[in-house]
Amino acid sequence: ISCSLVGSEMCIRDRYKVYTFMLRKARIILSVVIFGLITFYFLDFAEILPNSFHRLAHIQFVPALMSLSFIILAVLITLLLGRIYCSTLCPMGIFQDIVTWISKKTAKKKKRFRYSPARNILRWGVLGVTAIAFLFGFTVVLGLLDPYSAFGRMTANVFKPVYMLGNNLLESIFSSFNNYTFYQVDVSLLSISSFIIGLLTFLVIGFLAWKYGRTWCNTICPVGTLLGFLSRFSLFKVRIDTEKCNHCGLCATKCKASCINSPEQTIDYSRCVDCFDCLGECRQNALSYTTPLKTEKQVTDASKRRFLLAGLTTAAATPKVMAQAQNVAAAAAGMKSDKRQTPITPPGSISQEHFQAHCTSCHLCVSKCPSHVLKPAFMEYGLGGMMQPTVFFEKGFCNFDCTVCGDVCPNGAILPLTKEQKHLTQMGKVVFIEENCIVYRDGTSCGACSEHCPTQALSMIPFKDGLTIPHIDTEICVGCGGCEYVCPARPFRAVYIEGNAVQQEAKPFTDNHQEEIQVDDFGF
Repeated sequence: ISCSLVGSEMCIRDRYKVYTFMLRKARIILSVVIFGLITFYFLDFAEILPNSFHRLAHIQFVPALMSLSFIILAVLITLLLGRIYCSTLCPMGIFQDIVTWISKKTAKKKKRFRYSPARNILRWGVLGVTAIAFLFGFTVVLGLLDPYSAFGRMTANVFKPVYMLGNNLLESIFSSFNNYTFYQVDVSLLSISSFIIGLLTFLVIGFLAWKYGRTWCNTICPVGTLLGFLSRFSLFKVRIDTEKCNHCGLCATKCKASCINSPEQTIDYSRCVDCFDCLGECRQNALSYTTPLKTEKQVTDASKRRFLLAGLTTAAATPKVMAQAQNVAAAAAGMKSDKRQTPITPPGSISQEHFQAHCTSCHLCVSKCPSHVLKPAFMEYGLGGMMQPTVFFEKGFCNFDCTVCGDVCPNGAILPLTKEQKHLTQMGKVVFIEENCIVYRDGTSCGACSEHCPTQALSMIPFKDGLTIPHIDTEICVGCGGCEYVCPARPFRAVYIEGNAVQQEAKPFTDNHQEEIQVDDFGF
Protein backbone atom coordinates (compact mmCIF):
# COMPACT_ATOMS: atom_id res chain seq x y z
CA ILE A 1 0.00 0.00 0.00
CA SER A 2 2.81 2.41 0.91
CA CYS A 3 4.57 1.73 -2.39
CA SER A 4 1.47 2.64 -4.37
CA LEU A 5 1.07 5.87 -2.42
CA VAL A 6 4.58 7.26 -2.32
CA GLY A 7 6.15 5.66 -5.36
CA SER A 8 8.42 2.72 -5.88
CA GLU A 9 11.70 4.64 -5.51
CA MET A 10 10.86 5.93 -2.02
CA CYS A 11 9.55 2.49 -1.06
CA ILE A 12 12.82 0.86 -2.08
CA ARG A 13 14.75 3.48 -0.11
CA ASP A 14 12.67 2.85 3.02
CA ARG A 15 13.11 -0.89 2.69
CA TYR A 16 16.84 -0.40 2.28
CA LYS A 17 17.02 1.68 5.47
CA VAL A 18 15.06 -0.91 7.46
CA TYR A 19 17.20 -3.73 6.04
CA THR A 20 20.51 -2.07 6.86
CA PHE A 21 19.31 -0.93 10.29
CA MET A 22 18.15 -4.41 11.30
CA LEU A 23 21.29 -6.08 9.93
CA ARG A 24 23.64 -3.81 11.83
CA LYS A 25 21.62 -3.86 15.05
CA ALA A 26 21.42 -7.66 14.99
CA ARG A 27 25.20 -7.88 14.67
CA ILE A 28 25.75 -5.39 17.50
CA ILE A 29 23.34 -7.13 19.88
CA LEU A 30 24.83 -10.55 19.20
CA SER A 31 28.40 -9.30 19.58
CA VAL A 32 27.62 -7.48 22.85
CA VAL A 33 26.00 -10.60 24.31
CA ILE A 34 28.91 -12.84 23.32
CA PHE A 35 31.50 -10.31 24.50
CA GLY A 36 29.72 -9.87 27.83
CA LEU A 37 29.45 -13.60 28.47
CA ILE A 38 33.07 -14.36 27.56
CA THR A 39 34.40 -11.46 29.63
CA PHE A 40 32.27 -12.24 32.66
CA TYR A 41 33.19 -15.93 32.48
CA PHE A 42 36.84 -14.93 32.92
CA LEU A 43 35.98 -12.54 35.76
CA ASP A 44 33.46 -14.77 37.54
CA PHE A 45 35.30 -15.81 40.72
CA ALA A 46 31.98 -16.56 42.45
CA GLU A 47 31.08 -19.18 39.79
CA ILE A 48 27.75 -17.55 38.95
CA LEU A 49 27.97 -18.87 35.39
CA PRO A 50 28.06 -22.68 35.11
CA ASN A 51 31.07 -24.37 33.55
CA SER A 52 28.99 -25.17 30.47
CA PHE A 53 29.76 -21.61 29.31
CA HIS A 54 33.27 -22.78 28.46
CA ARG A 55 31.82 -23.75 25.07
CA LEU A 56 32.04 -20.07 24.12
CA ALA A 57 35.80 -20.57 24.05
CA HIS A 58 35.52 -23.58 21.77
CA ILE A 59 34.00 -21.51 18.94
CA GLN A 60 37.03 -19.19 18.86
CA PHE A 61 39.16 -19.76 15.77
CA VAL A 62 42.55 -20.79 17.18
CA PRO A 63 41.09 -22.96 19.99
CA ALA A 64 38.83 -24.60 17.39
CA LEU A 65 41.84 -25.14 15.14
CA MET A 66 43.95 -26.61 17.96
CA SER A 67 41.23 -28.97 19.17
CA LEU A 68 39.88 -29.71 15.66
CA SER A 69 36.36 -29.11 16.99
CA PHE A 70 34.56 -26.24 15.24
CA ILE A 71 37.24 -25.34 12.72
CA ILE A 72 35.35 -26.71 9.71
CA LEU A 73 32.27 -24.76 10.80
CA ALA A 74 34.35 -21.57 11.18
CA VAL A 75 35.77 -21.97 7.67
CA LEU A 76 32.35 -22.64 6.16
CA ILE A 77 30.84 -19.61 7.91
CA THR A 78 33.64 -17.41 6.57
CA LEU A 79 33.22 -18.74 3.03
CA LEU A 80 29.48 -18.12 3.27
CA LEU A 81 29.18 -14.85 5.23
CA GLY A 82 32.66 -13.30 5.27
CA ARG A 83 34.55 -12.25 8.39
CA ILE A 84 31.51 -12.46 10.68
CA TYR A 85 33.79 -14.15 13.21
CA CYS A 86 35.94 -11.02 13.52
CA SER A 87 32.99 -8.66 14.01
CA THR A 88 30.69 -10.83 16.10
CA LEU A 89 32.47 -13.75 17.80
CA CYS A 90 36.02 -12.57 18.49
CA PRO A 91 36.17 -10.78 21.89
CA MET A 92 39.32 -8.88 20.90
CA GLY A 93 37.61 -7.59 17.76
CA ILE A 94 34.57 -6.50 19.76
CA PHE A 95 36.86 -4.88 22.34
CA GLN A 96 38.37 -2.77 19.54
CA ASP A 97 34.88 -1.78 18.36
CA ILE A 98 34.00 -0.65 21.89
CA VAL A 99 37.16 1.44 22.14
CA THR A 100 36.48 2.94 18.70
CA TRP A 101 32.89 3.77 19.69
CA ILE A 102 34.10 5.49 22.90
CA SER A 103 36.68 7.48 20.94
CA LYS A 104 33.95 8.71 18.59
CA LYS A 105 31.70 9.75 21.47
CA THR A 106 34.45 11.62 23.28
CA ALA A 107 36.07 13.27 20.25
CA LYS A 108 35.72 17.05 20.01
CA LYS A 109 35.13 16.85 16.28
CA LYS A 110 33.45 14.17 14.25
CA LYS A 111 35.81 11.26 13.73
CA ARG A 112 36.23 10.01 10.17
CA PHE A 113 38.19 7.14 8.73
CA ARG A 114 39.75 7.01 5.29
CA TYR A 115 40.92 4.36 2.90
CA SER A 116 44.48 3.07 3.29
CA PRO A 117 46.20 0.39 1.20
CA ALA A 118 46.72 -3.03 2.74
CA ARG A 119 50.14 -3.81 4.20
CA ASN A 120 50.23 -7.28 2.72
CA ILE A 121 53.92 -7.99 3.25
CA LEU A 122 53.60 -7.27 6.96
CA ARG A 123 50.33 -9.19 7.28
CA TRP A 124 51.55 -12.34 5.57
CA GLY A 125 54.96 -12.01 7.16
CA VAL A 126 53.46 -12.12 10.66
CA LEU A 127 51.29 -15.10 9.71
CA GLY A 128 54.28 -16.89 8.20
CA VAL A 129 56.49 -16.35 11.23
CA THR A 130 53.67 -17.46 13.54
CA ALA A 131 53.08 -20.65 11.55
CA ILE A 132 56.78 -21.53 11.37
CA ALA A 133 57.28 -20.84 15.07
CA PHE A 134 54.31 -23.05 15.91
CA LEU A 135 55.55 -25.90 13.70
CA PHE A 136 58.91 -25.79 15.46
CA GLY A 137 57.27 -25.91 18.89
CA PHE A 138 57.73 -22.22 19.73
CA THR A 139 54.09 -21.78 20.75
CA VAL A 140 54.66 -18.51 22.58
CA VAL A 141 54.42 -16.55 19.31
CA LEU A 142 50.95 -17.95 18.56
CA GLY A 143 49.97 -17.36 22.18
CA LEU A 144 50.99 -13.71 21.97
CA LEU A 145 49.15 -13.00 18.71
CA ASP A 146 46.06 -15.23 18.95
CA PRO A 147 43.25 -12.70 19.60
CA TYR A 148 41.27 -14.92 21.98
CA SER A 149 44.32 -15.85 24.06
CA ALA A 150 45.50 -12.23 24.15
CA PHE A 151 42.07 -11.09 25.32
CA GLY A 152 41.96 -13.85 27.93
CA ARG A 153 45.32 -12.82 29.39
CA MET A 154 44.26 -9.18 29.35
CA THR A 155 41.05 -10.01 31.22
CA ALA A 156 42.52 -12.49 33.71
CA ASN A 157 45.63 -10.49 34.56
CA VAL A 158 44.49 -6.85 34.28
CA PHE A 159 40.70 -6.61 34.45
CA LYS A 160 40.06 -9.34 37.05
CA PRO A 161 42.14 -7.77 39.87
CA VAL A 162 40.27 -4.49 39.31
CA TYR A 163 36.96 -6.36 39.27
CA MET A 164 37.82 -8.09 42.56
CA LEU A 165 38.88 -4.81 44.15
CA GLY A 166 35.48 -3.42 43.16
CA ASN A 167 33.84 -6.42 44.80
CA ASN A 168 35.75 -5.81 48.04
CA LEU A 169 34.75 -2.14 47.98
CA LEU A 170 31.09 -3.10 47.60
CA GLU A 171 31.48 -5.62 50.42
CA SER A 172 32.76 -2.89 52.73
CA ILE A 173 29.87 -0.58 51.84
CA PHE A 174 27.14 -3.24 52.06
CA SER A 175 28.46 -4.80 55.29
CA SER A 176 28.33 -1.38 56.98
CA PHE A 177 24.54 -1.63 56.48
CA ASN A 178 24.47 -5.24 57.75
CA ASN A 179 24.00 -6.52 54.21
CA TYR A 180 26.28 -9.46 53.44
CA THR A 181 25.48 -10.02 49.77
CA PHE A 182 29.18 -9.62 48.91
CA TYR A 183 32.21 -11.20 50.56
CA GLN A 184 35.89 -10.28 50.68
CA VAL A 185 38.24 -12.03 48.27
CA ASP A 186 42.01 -12.16 48.08
CA VAL A 187 43.26 -9.79 45.37
CA SER A 188 46.70 -10.51 43.94
CA LEU A 189 48.49 -10.61 40.61
CA LEU A 190 48.91 -14.04 39.04
CA SER A 191 52.43 -13.11 37.95
CA ILE A 192 54.28 -9.88 37.25
CA SER A 193 55.32 -10.96 33.75
CA SER A 194 51.79 -11.89 32.69
CA PHE A 195 50.42 -8.68 34.18
CA ILE A 196 52.95 -6.61 32.22
CA ILE A 197 52.21 -8.50 28.99
CA GLY A 198 48.45 -8.18 29.57
CA LEU A 199 48.74 -4.48 30.32
CA LEU A 200 50.91 -3.86 27.24
CA THR A 201 48.39 -5.78 25.11
CA PHE A 202 45.59 -3.62 26.46
CA LEU A 203 47.49 -0.38 25.88
CA VAL A 204 48.81 -1.19 22.39
CA ILE A 205 45.62 -2.64 20.93
CA GLY A 206 43.51 -0.04 22.73
CA PHE A 207 45.62 2.81 21.31
CA LEU A 208 45.46 1.44 17.76
CA ALA A 209 41.68 1.02 18.03
CA TRP A 210 41.29 4.52 19.47
CA LYS A 211 43.26 6.14 16.65
CA TYR A 212 42.81 3.86 13.65
CA GLY A 213 39.95 1.41 14.23
CA ARG A 214 40.67 -2.15 13.16
CA THR A 215 44.37 -1.72 12.37
CA TRP A 216 45.40 -4.56 14.68
CA CYS A 217 42.95 -6.99 13.06
CA ASN A 218 44.01 -6.16 9.52
CA THR A 219 47.75 -5.71 9.97
CA ILE A 220 49.04 -7.85 12.84
CA CYS A 221 46.48 -10.50 13.77
CA PRO A 222 47.30 -13.82 12.03
CA VAL A 223 43.69 -14.99 12.39
CA GLY A 224 42.50 -11.84 10.62
CA THR A 225 44.93 -12.43 7.76
CA LEU A 226 43.89 -16.06 7.33
CA LEU A 227 40.16 -15.34 7.51
CA GLY A 228 40.69 -12.32 5.26
CA PHE A 229 42.08 -14.61 2.58
CA LEU A 230 39.05 -16.90 2.88
CA SER A 231 36.57 -14.01 2.92
CA ARG A 232 37.67 -12.95 -0.56
CA PHE A 233 35.75 -15.98 -1.79
CA SER A 234 32.70 -15.62 0.48
CA LEU A 235 29.24 -15.76 -1.05
CA PHE A 236 27.77 -12.82 0.89
CA LYS A 237 29.73 -9.56 0.81
CA VAL A 238 29.20 -5.84 1.16
CA ARG A 239 28.98 -4.93 -2.53
CA ILE A 240 28.98 -1.65 -4.42
CA ASP A 241 26.46 -1.04 -7.18
CA THR A 242 28.67 1.01 -9.50
CA GLU A 243 25.65 2.40 -11.38
CA LYS A 244 24.22 3.99 -8.21
CA CYS A 245 27.50 5.02 -6.56
CA ASN A 246 28.41 8.71 -7.06
CA HIS A 247 31.89 8.53 -5.44
CA CYS A 248 30.84 10.69 -2.49
CA GLY A 249 33.13 8.73 -0.13
CA LEU A 250 30.72 8.86 2.82
CA CYS A 251 30.89 5.10 3.26
CA ALA A 252 34.70 5.18 3.51
CA THR A 253 34.57 7.66 6.40
CA LYS A 254 32.58 5.13 8.45
CA CYS A 255 34.76 2.13 7.58
CA LYS A 256 36.92 1.33 10.63
CA ALA A 257 38.75 -1.29 8.58
CA SER A 258 39.80 1.43 6.07
CA CYS A 259 39.09 -0.95 3.22
CA ILE A 260 36.61 1.01 1.01
CA ASN A 261 38.21 2.78 -1.96
CA SER A 262 35.42 5.12 -3.07
CA PRO A 263 37.16 6.70 -6.10
CA GLU A 264 37.72 3.26 -7.62
CA GLN A 265 34.47 1.79 -6.24
CA THR A 266 36.24 -1.21 -4.72
CA ILE A 267 36.31 -2.94 -1.36
CA ASP A 268 39.27 -4.90 -0.03
CA TYR A 269 37.37 -7.96 1.14
CA SER A 270 40.42 -9.40 2.88
CA ARG A 271 40.11 -6.57 5.42
CA CYS A 272 36.32 -6.06 5.55
CA VAL A 273 34.99 -7.39 8.87
CA ASP A 274 31.31 -7.11 7.92
CA CYS A 275 30.44 -4.61 10.63
CA PHE A 276 27.81 -3.04 8.31
CA ASP A 277 28.57 0.49 9.53
CA CYS A 278 28.88 1.66 5.93
CA LEU A 279 25.48 0.35 4.78
CA GLY A 280 23.34 2.86 6.63
CA GLU A 281 25.46 5.83 5.53
CA CYS A 282 25.03 5.43 1.77
CA ARG A 283 22.38 7.87 0.52
CA GLN A 284 22.32 6.35 -2.93
CA ASN A 285 21.47 2.80 -1.79
CA ALA A 286 24.59 1.69 -3.63
CA LEU A 287 25.81 -0.63 -0.87
CA SER A 288 24.26 -3.94 0.02
CA TYR A 289 25.19 -7.14 1.80
CA THR A 290 24.20 -9.67 -0.80
CA THR A 291 25.32 -12.34 -3.21
CA PRO A 292 26.97 -11.09 -6.46
CA LEU A 293 25.06 -8.34 -8.27
CA LYS A 294 24.35 -8.85 -11.94
CA THR A 295 25.45 -5.32 -12.76
CA GLU A 296 28.45 -5.41 -10.51
CA LYS A 297 31.73 -4.46 -12.06
CA GLN A 298 34.10 -7.37 -11.68
CA VAL A 299 37.31 -6.14 -10.20
CA THR A 300 40.27 -8.39 -9.77
CA ASP A 301 42.85 -7.82 -7.17
CA ALA A 302 46.12 -7.54 -9.04
CA SER A 303 48.22 -7.75 -5.92
CA LYS A 304 49.49 -11.20 -5.04
CA ARG A 305 49.68 -12.53 -1.55
CA ARG A 306 53.15 -13.24 -0.33
CA PHE A 307 53.97 -15.65 2.40
CA LEU A 308 57.23 -14.76 4.17
CA LEU A 309 59.25 -17.70 5.37
CA ALA A 310 61.42 -16.59 8.25
CA GLY A 311 63.47 -18.90 10.44
CA LEU A 312 63.42 -18.47 14.19
CA THR A 313 66.53 -19.44 16.11
CA THR A 314 65.68 -20.11 19.69
CA ALA A 315 68.16 -21.27 22.23
CA ALA A 316 66.06 -20.49 25.27
CA ALA A 317 66.63 -22.45 28.41
CA THR A 318 65.40 -21.98 31.95
CA PRO A 319 67.77 -19.66 33.82
CA LYS A 320 69.72 -21.39 36.60
CA VAL A 321 70.78 -18.31 38.50
CA MET A 322 67.90 -18.47 40.99
CA ALA A 323 68.36 -22.20 41.52
CA GLN A 324 72.05 -21.74 42.29
CA ALA A 325 71.28 -18.93 44.76
CA GLN A 326 68.76 -21.15 46.52
CA ASN A 327 71.27 -23.99 46.82
CA VAL A 328 73.83 -21.66 48.41
CA ALA A 329 71.28 -20.37 50.93
CA ALA A 330 70.12 -23.91 51.71
CA ALA A 331 73.66 -25.18 52.29
CA ALA A 332 74.33 -22.29 54.69
CA ALA A 333 71.25 -23.24 56.70
CA GLY A 334 72.09 -26.97 56.67
CA MET A 335 69.14 -27.62 54.37
CA LYS A 336 68.62 -28.70 50.78
CA SER A 337 66.86 -26.65 48.13
CA ASP A 338 63.26 -27.58 47.32
CA LYS A 339 63.49 -26.11 43.82
CA ARG A 340 61.67 -28.43 41.41
CA GLN A 341 63.54 -29.30 38.24
CA THR A 342 60.56 -30.31 36.11
CA PRO A 343 57.52 -27.98 36.03
CA ILE A 344 54.10 -29.44 36.73
CA THR A 345 51.56 -29.31 33.93
CA PRO A 346 47.81 -29.41 34.77
CA PRO A 347 46.20 -32.84 35.24
CA GLY A 348 45.04 -34.23 31.90
CA SER A 349 47.72 -32.50 29.83
CA ILE A 350 49.27 -35.90 28.95
CA SER A 351 52.83 -34.57 28.77
CA GLN A 352 54.76 -31.35 28.79
CA GLU A 353 55.38 -31.77 25.05
CA HIS A 354 51.66 -32.21 24.27
CA PHE A 355 50.70 -29.34 26.56
CA GLN A 356 53.17 -26.87 25.08
CA ALA A 357 52.22 -27.84 21.53
CA HIS A 358 48.51 -27.10 22.10
CA CYS A 359 48.32 -24.36 24.75
CA THR A 360 48.01 -20.76 23.51
CA SER A 361 47.98 -19.21 26.99
CA CYS A 362 44.39 -17.97 26.98
CA HIS A 363 44.43 -18.34 30.82
CA LEU A 364 40.83 -19.53 31.02
CA CYS A 365 41.96 -22.47 33.16
CA VAL A 366 43.97 -20.06 35.33
CA SER A 367 40.94 -17.83 35.83
CA LYS A 368 38.54 -20.71 36.59
CA CYS A 369 40.78 -22.84 38.86
CA PRO A 370 38.89 -22.94 42.19
CA SER A 371 42.05 -23.78 44.16
CA HIS A 372 44.17 -21.03 42.54
CA VAL A 373 47.05 -23.42 41.87
CA LEU A 374 47.45 -22.54 38.19
CA LYS A 375 49.68 -19.59 37.39
CA PRO A 376 51.26 -18.30 34.17
CA ALA A 377 54.79 -19.62 33.76
CA PHE A 378 57.70 -17.27 33.34
CA MET A 379 60.68 -19.36 32.24
CA GLU A 380 59.74 -22.68 33.81
CA TYR A 381 59.06 -24.17 30.36
CA GLY A 382 61.73 -22.07 28.67
CA LEU A 383 61.09 -19.07 26.45
CA GLY A 384 58.83 -21.04 24.12
CA GLY A 385 56.39 -21.82 26.95
CA MET A 386 56.30 -18.38 28.51
CA MET A 387 52.80 -17.51 29.90
CA GLN A 388 51.54 -21.10 29.59
CA PRO A 389 49.93 -22.26 32.86
CA THR A 390 51.92 -24.31 35.34
CA VAL A 391 51.00 -25.63 38.77
CA PHE A 392 52.15 -23.86 41.95
CA PHE A 393 51.11 -24.74 45.50
CA GLU A 394 51.71 -21.43 47.27
CA LYS A 395 48.00 -20.62 47.78
CA GLY A 396 46.43 -24.06 47.79
CA PHE A 397 46.58 -27.56 46.39
CA CYS A 398 44.85 -29.34 43.52
CA ASN A 399 41.50 -30.60 44.79
CA PHE A 400 41.36 -34.39 44.55
CA ASP A 401 37.93 -34.35 42.85
CA CYS A 402 38.34 -31.19 40.74
CA THR A 403 38.36 -31.48 36.93
CA VAL A 404 37.61 -27.86 36.00
CA CYS A 405 40.78 -27.10 34.00
CA GLY A 406 40.21 -30.00 31.61
CA ASP A 407 36.52 -29.14 31.28
CA VAL A 408 37.12 -25.53 30.24
CA CYS A 409 40.27 -25.88 28.08
CA PRO A 410 39.23 -25.02 24.49
CA ASN A 411 42.44 -26.15 22.76
CA GLY A 412 42.78 -29.77 23.80
CA ALA A 413 45.94 -28.88 25.75
CA ILE A 414 44.26 -30.21 28.90
CA LEU A 415 42.00 -33.17 28.17
CA PRO A 416 38.81 -33.58 30.22
CA LEU A 417 38.99 -36.19 32.98
CA THR A 418 36.35 -37.97 35.01
CA LYS A 419 36.77 -37.93 38.78
CA GLU A 420 37.88 -41.55 38.67
CA GLN A 421 40.53 -40.75 36.04
CA LYS A 422 41.65 -37.70 37.99
CA HIS A 423 42.19 -39.85 41.11
CA LEU A 424 44.76 -41.91 39.21
CA THR A 425 46.41 -39.16 37.12
CA GLN A 426 49.91 -38.56 38.39
CA MET A 427 51.07 -35.09 37.30
CA GLY A 428 54.05 -35.27 39.65
CA LYS A 429 55.65 -37.25 42.46
CA VAL A 430 56.33 -36.31 46.03
CA VAL A 431 59.93 -35.76 47.14
CA PHE A 432 60.89 -35.87 50.82
CA ILE A 433 64.00 -34.04 52.09
CA GLU A 434 64.70 -35.34 55.57
CA GLU A 435 67.25 -32.62 56.38
CA ASN A 436 64.55 -29.94 55.94
CA CYS A 437 61.88 -31.65 58.05
CA ILE A 438 61.19 -29.98 61.41
CA VAL A 439 60.96 -33.44 63.02
CA TYR A 440 64.60 -34.04 62.03
CA ARG A 441 65.89 -30.51 62.59
CA ASP A 442 63.95 -29.35 65.64
CA GLY A 443 62.94 -32.62 67.28
CA THR A 444 59.27 -31.70 67.30
CA SER A 445 56.27 -33.67 66.04
CA CYS A 446 54.38 -32.64 62.90
CA GLY A 447 52.62 -34.95 60.44
CA ALA A 448 50.78 -32.16 58.57
CA CYS A 449 51.81 -33.60 55.19
CA SER A 450 50.39 -37.02 55.99
CA GLU A 451 47.12 -35.55 57.25
CA HIS A 452 46.57 -33.69 53.97
CA CYS A 453 47.50 -36.52 51.59
CA PRO A 454 44.34 -37.95 49.96
CA THR A 455 46.07 -41.20 48.87
CA GLN A 456 48.36 -41.66 51.89
CA ALA A 457 51.42 -41.54 49.65
CA LEU A 458 52.91 -39.82 52.70
CA SER A 459 52.64 -41.79 55.92
CA MET A 460 54.28 -41.37 59.29
CA ILE A 461 56.73 -43.98 60.59
CA PRO A 462 58.67 -44.17 63.89
CA PHE A 463 61.74 -41.95 64.05
CA LYS A 464 63.28 -41.53 67.53
CA ASP A 465 62.30 -40.37 70.99
CA GLY A 466 58.69 -41.30 70.25
CA LEU A 467 58.53 -39.08 67.17
CA THR A 468 57.35 -40.09 63.72
CA ILE A 469 58.72 -38.88 60.40
CA PRO A 470 57.24 -38.96 56.87
CA HIS A 471 57.71 -41.92 54.57
CA ILE A 472 56.79 -41.63 50.88
CA ASP A 473 55.31 -44.04 48.37
CA THR A 474 55.59 -42.42 44.93
CA GLU A 475 53.56 -45.17 43.24
CA ILE A 476 50.27 -43.97 44.75
CA CYS A 477 51.12 -40.23 44.75
CA VAL A 478 49.11 -38.12 42.27
CA GLY A 479 51.06 -34.90 42.80
CA CYS A 480 48.12 -32.90 44.17
CA GLY A 481 50.45 -30.74 46.28
CA GLY A 482 48.52 -30.97 49.54
CA CYS A 483 51.70 -31.95 51.36
CA GLU A 484 53.78 -29.19 49.80
CA TYR A 485 51.16 -26.56 50.58
CA VAL A 486 50.89 -27.37 54.30
CA CYS A 487 54.55 -28.19 55.02
CA PRO A 488 55.67 -25.71 57.72
CA ALA A 489 59.41 -26.09 57.09
CA ARG A 490 61.08 -22.86 55.97
CA PRO A 491 62.94 -21.40 54.14
CA PHE A 492 62.80 -24.67 52.21
CA ARG A 493 60.00 -27.22 52.48
CA ALA A 494 60.67 -30.79 53.52
CA VAL A 495 58.23 -32.15 50.94
CA TYR A 496 57.53 -30.87 47.46
CA ILE A 497 56.17 -32.16 44.16
CA GLU A 498 58.50 -32.85 41.27
CA GLY A 499 56.67 -32.66 37.94
CA ASN A 500 56.34 -35.55 35.52
CA ALA A 501 57.44 -34.76 31.97
CA VAL A 502 54.92 -37.42 30.92
CA GLN A 503 51.92 -37.84 33.20
CA GLN A 504 51.52 -41.38 34.51
CA GLU A 505 48.84 -43.54 36.05
CA ALA A 506 49.17 -43.84 39.79
CA LYS A 507 48.72 -47.13 41.57
CA PRO A 508 45.21 -47.33 43.09
CA PHE A 509 45.13 -46.60 46.80
CA THR A 510 43.54 -49.16 49.13
CA ASP A 511 42.36 -48.75 52.70
CA ASN A 512 44.80 -51.35 54.03
CA HIS A 513 47.78 -49.78 52.25
CA GLN A 514 49.05 -48.21 55.47
CA GLU A 515 49.06 -51.59 57.21
CA GLU A 516 50.93 -53.16 54.27
CA ILE A 517 53.64 -50.48 54.52
CA GLN A 518 54.07 -51.03 58.26
CA VAL A 519 54.17 -54.83 58.14
CA ASP A 520 56.16 -55.36 54.96
CA ASP A 521 58.64 -52.50 55.17
CA PHE A 522 59.19 -51.98 58.88
CA GLY A 523 58.16 -55.22 60.55
CA PHE A 524 55.80 -53.98 63.25
